[in-house]
Amino acid sequence: MRSLKYTLVLFLFTLVTVTAGRAQDARIDFDRLNGLETKARDVVEVNIDGKLLDLAKRVTVKVDDVNAKKVAQAISGLKGIYVRAYRFENENEYNLADVDAIRSQLSSPWEKLANVRSKKNNQKVDVYTMFTGDLMSGVAVVISDSKSIAVVNIIGPIDIELLTELGGKLSIPQIEIENDKSTPVKPKD
Repeated sequence: MRSLKYTLVLFLFTLVTVTAGRAQDARIDFDRLNGLETKARDVVEVNIDGKLLDLAKRVTVKVDDVNAKKVAQAISGLKGIYVRAYRFENENEYNLADVDAIRSQLSSPWEKLANVRSKKNNQKVDVYTMFTGDLMSGVAVVISDSKSIAVVNIIGPIDIELLTELGGKLSIPQIEIENDKSTPVKPKD
């Protein structure tokens, strides 16, 4: 019996370790972009994780506003939000290989959700998602043009339906998703 308990505990520990490791797979390695800070005119770096993210979760829960509570619910499972943005004075001041190195990290288990290309300013926009089972466990957005680069990486479960509901409120962009014709559409507030 003791051997069975030991085996069960070992199995659960392994399962938790593997699950935690898969959630970390959603984190992009930004190291390739570090050298861009010296070349860029403007630099934005955002790292929200750990205690800072926990603080944001606690504060949004305590705000007496329905929409703030929905935001709290939407971010309740997040593990981290990371942003890098670089704006350059002149066109082509950065090496395209640096951005391609970020995009190359976003292969399996990442899935490309959107791909937009424009010849104007050589703009490229890629949106990727990562799923663990049926749960979205990460989002990555890579935007580049001839004078700028932006990368957003969100780690943790994301409730897209809840974000859609919050669209147009609290500075969250309106997200239009087609509803099934048999489902009545709720009027906007």
